[in-house]
Formats: sequence, structure tokens, C-alpha cells
Amino acid sequence: MAGKSKRNRDDRDASARRGGAEPVSGQVGGGTAELAPDRERPHAWTLLIDGAPQSHVDLDDPAHLDFAYQRRIGHLIDLIAPARQPLNVVHLGGGAFTLARYTAAARPRSTQQVVEIDGALVAFVRQHLPLDPQARIRVRAVDARAGLAKVPDGWADLVIADVFSGARTPAHLTSAEFLDDVRRALAPTGWYVANLADGPPLAHLRGQIATAASRFTELALAADPVVWRGKRFGNAVLVAADRELPVAEFTRRVASDPHPGRVEHGRALADFAGGAAPVADASAVASPQPPESVFR
Repeated sequence: MAGKSKRNRDDRDASARRGGAEPVSGQVGGGTAELAPDRERPHAWTLLIDGAPQSHVDLDDPAHLDFAYQRRIGHLIDLIAPARQPLNVVHLGGGAFTLARYTAAARPRSTQQVVEIDGALVAFVRQHLPLDPQARIRVRAVDARAGLAKVPDGWADLVIADVFSGARTPAHLTSAEFLDDVRRALAPTGWYVANLADGPPLAHLRGQIATAASRFTELALAADPVVWRGKRFGNAVLVAADRELPVAEFTRRVASDPHPGRVEHGRALADFAGGAAPVADASAVASPQPPESVFR
């Protein structure tokens, strides 16, 4: 769930007619997939599933990240290691492979595994937005948790979770047991990054912070100020690790984005969680359904 779209369907269709590109649609496992042309970038597209924006891809410039939450994850991809150093990355949730494309452009020779349960979506994206054949990106059409279980112990420098069924994160990807397997797959210096979505009263977000804190020693969370205040449904990017995080630089980059956000960590983040309990498999539920107004 990528948050509120910056353009409505009429704008997209009108720009497509003006620019010559036409929207492309097809049935996938999650519903109706649509690729809508970007009116400002000639070879860029937004992927929507049943009208909910999921990903944005610029085939000419895969380093361009249009959605605010993806830019925040892009900052973390940049900060985890020295510039252009290759990484081993697991992407749970594929969408249009935006972050895998970004990693391949920013860190050539990285080895990446994308786990996307919707095989029809994978085929749809590959047909219309093909991956660079030189990029070392392997795509597996299986459930995210089942795919993670196949990752060798300690293999990943980075595990990115951006999984939505419709517009909700499945329950089995919100638990401490799930994070146990993330930790198993991560190298000792690796990071876990998750795209979370919630709205007032932010109970899901607080629970996810508590769950991550039960398994990792260092956390930081980036979100729009209105999301932090519980005024609007939106995305938050969580990063967790067992080593010190570059919080100051991450904070600076998030604050200087076109849509500035705020980063919290340490005691302030623990206070925000407000004593929420970690989530277990037995009690896990999917993330909240966003209101229809989010996509207008």
C-alpha cells in the first residue's frame, strides 16, 4: 500500500491520450492490475492493484523513486554500506520490482531475491516492465514467509518487507516468529526494513515497533508528521538491526525529501510504542484496511 496517489484516474487517462501511451491492465491473483503511464516521465509507470497504487517504475531511470516511502527505503539502501558496494538483498513482496531495480542501479553486482506470491503479477510486470537482463535478480513466485525460509542462514545484508494482500499486510508477516526467521537469514551486521501502513489510533504500528524491539537491539522509524500524530492513514518505514544505525544521516535525508518526514529512535520511539505487546503468530492479525479516501 503506497499511500495516497498523487494523481487521480482521470488525470492518468488524459495524460496517456496526450502522450500516446495507454494504460495496460490484466487480471492477476490479487485482482485487476493496471499500469498507468506517468504524465511527467515518458517511460515511467504506476502499478495499481484494484485501484490501490503499489509501485512506480521509471525504465529510463530506475534510481528515481516516486513514492515517499520508497525514497525512505532507498535512503537506507544507500546508508547500509559504502556507496556502490554490492549487497545480498531479499525483497519480500515484489510489486513492480521498484526497489530491486533501484538496488541494481545504485549497487551494481548486488545479488537479489524477490519473493512475490502472485505469479500472474510477476508475469504481468515482466511482460510490460522487463527487468535488466544483466541485473542479478531472481524472482520466486511463492509466499513471502515460505520464500524467506529458503534463504540460507546469514546470507542477507538486507531484508526488505513490503508485502500487501490488497492493501493489508498479511497477519503471518507481522509476528515475532516471522522476525525470528528474518534474523536467521540476516548476516550479523544486516538490517531489516519494513513498509508498514496504519492509521488512527496506530495500534498496529505500535505493535510492530514492540515486536521488532523484542528481536532487534536498534530501531528507527520514519513517517510523515501527520501519521506520527495519528491524523491520517499512511506509511511508515521501520529499520531494525543489531548494530548502530546511522540515525542522524537518515533523519537528515528524510527531512530534506520533497515530502519531508520525521524519524524517531531510542527512548522516543519506545515511548511512542506506549507499552504495546509484541505480536505472536497465535494472535497476529492483518494490518488495518485503509479508508477509501487514501486512494482518491
